[in-house]
Amino acid sequence: MSALTGSYVFRLPKQPLSHGVEEFRWRWRKLTSSLFDPYRPELHYMRGPGPKWREKHGQVERTTPQ
Repeated sequence: MSALTGSYVFRLPKQPLSHGVEEFRWRWRKLTSSLFDPYRPELHYMRGPGPKWREKHGQVERTTPQ
């Protein structure tokens, strides 16, 4: 729940809204657009230097003992 409270969905809009219905509609649009956003940054997370970086910097890749 703490992730949602820090989300932009719960921030106040830039323009003051005069009616509660309009505010609800604004929040609903923001929530639905964020829920159905296809971008998932965790899928593109780099987990560390790869073989090219090790080759360039002269580090040997460690293997697990068998």
